[in-house]
Amino acid sequence: MMNFSPFRNETDAITLGGLTIENREDRVAVYGTLAITRDRAGLQAAKVLKETVDRIVKELETGGDLPVVVASAEPPAKVKNPFA
Repeated sequence: MMNFSPFRNETDAITLGGLTIENREDRVAVYGTLAITRDRAGLQAAKVLKETVDRIVKELETGGDLPVVVASAEPPAKVKNPFA
């Protein structure tokens, strides 16, 4: 498996089937779908998913003081289209 270090940078991402696990310094985004089939390929996909989630949990447990919630970025402001 690729060297994925949760919360360490803004560039790492893992694609597993249709599932994407994207690294950020303040969050890890998980989106998409993953079918874990009852075969060797499904077992391998499940192991990679478990290992990745285990790394995320370990980092959260051992990474020091956690805030109650991470502040979200403010949504972008709408501006009038100057070309309209």
